[in-house]
Amino acid sequence: MNSSIKGIATATLALLLNYSANPAFAVPQKINHPITVAKSQTLTDTLIVPGERVGPITRTTTKKDLVKLFGASHLVDKTISGAEGIGSFAATQVNLNQGRSLLVVWSDNTRTKPLDVRNLGSAWKTREGIGVGTPLSELRKKLGNFKLYGLAWDYGGTILLDSSKLARYQGKVILRVDAAPNAYEKFANDYQAVSGDSTFSSSDRHWKPLGIRLAEIIVVLNPSD
Repeated sequence: MNSSIKGIATATLALLLNYSANPAFAVPQKINHPITVAKSQTLTDTLIVPGERVGPITRTTTKKDLVKLFGASHLVDKTISGAEGIGSFAATQVNLNQGRSLLVVWSDNTRTKPLDVRNLGSAWKTREGIGVGTPLSELRKKLGNFKLYGLAWDYGGTILLDSSKLARYQGKVILRVDAAPNAYEKFANDYQAVSGDSTFSSSDRHWKPLGIRLAEIIVVLNPSD
């Protein structure tokens, strides 16, 4: 990465080293103290407020709260790897229907303080209407012309929010786009033109044929030290 890019990238990369922009590998974790199953409540609040909440899940939500909210039968405890395979974190998968599933990542094994919420289904949206599946054209309407990292590397497709109209969300949410599954085969030249550890403008003409959409949202609730 050259010196001109480093100045733009430093803050985002620092955050991403703690919160992987890629789906984390999950390993089942033994639960020593089973919790009584509660009846799952119907989830109607699917609003994302960056840095504050994901529906009813807030900065102070605990594993016991998740049981009360969704029922133990909808929860699966896991251990996931950190960014670039460094470290591991306790996590709880919340399995819900109609695009509402999500993963809560905890600060430690007590599962009493959420670091972030990720792997969000398509039902979850910010106040601006941004959610998984939002196409690049819509993102540009809501964020303006922004910068993002190239595809096909560890932080590929990550939007640099400080270059957008939603700079206030910097450090509170991570947005990552990706190309359509067959984009590399069908438009190899365009794909390669916007790949690698460099930054590109969202208005770059090479994005257009690739079917770029928002692929992942990570909502940061309690940033790690």
